[in-house]
Amino acid sequence: MTATSTDTDFGFRRVDLDAKQGLVDDVFHKVAGRYDLMNDFMSVGLHRVWKDVMVNRLGISKTRAFNHLDVAGGTGDVAFKVVSEGSGARANVCDINGEMLKVGRQRAAERDLDARVEFVQGNAEELPFPSSTFDGYTIAFGIRNVPRIQKALDEAHRVLRPGGRLLVLEFSPEVIPGLDRAYDLYSFNIIPPMGKLVTGDAQPYQYLVESIRKFPRPQVFAGMIAKAGFSRVDVTPMTGGVVCLHGGWKI
Repeated sequence: MTATSTDTDFGFRRVDLDAKQGLVDDVFHKVAGRYDLMNDFMSVGLHRVWKDVMVNRLGISKTRAFNHLDVAGGTGDVAFKVVSEGSGARANVCDINGEMLKVGRQRAAERDLDARVEFVQGNAEELPFPSSTFDGYTIAFGIRNVPRIQKALDEAHRVLRPGGRLLVLEFSPEVIPGLDRAYDLYSFNIIPPMGKLVTGDAQPYQYLVESIRKFPRPQVFAGMIAKAGFSRVDVTPMTGGVVCLHGGWKI
């Protein structure tokens, strides 16, 4: 299919832009209950380290108020890390997928965090929050699933207060030479069968490994963040470039 302004990538397929969100929803509906467990298997636990680095970059005070938004984080793992950083920290989790939010609410209740973490169903491209509301915005391994990435970044800028911090953690298609071949072998030959074993379905993980290869390269994505209005944009490759932590400030 020839690329047009009305189609987009869904893994290695081209699909209608307006159809992508439903396809992505179906992927996460299938794996919601074991999403974090599968992340542990796929990354050998490293996703927790990467997320710790991201949350530490927020610079949350131990005592002062901090109002945070975590997007596409329905199971709550990043939000729980945020509120553990300080007594004044509160987090909103916004996810378009109801099954993921259901898992997150259950986990918040188990941790007695219902009063500090709120779960809201919403679209990253049209956030259901007023402008200049949050001190921090994070999205971990979710931005590449958004059909209109630039629109989501524009929304991130809108809902952050002046001085607010944007942090985007995402897999990168730019892995260092020497590691890239082994990474491709692992991604395409190990992860989908592992997904089938753990969640009962390989197809969502075939999409996920394909979607990483279609995501913009780090400096291109950094340009998109700057285009949304963010200043002091930075990129930190981690684990040989397998993931990058992208940051920016709303000045």
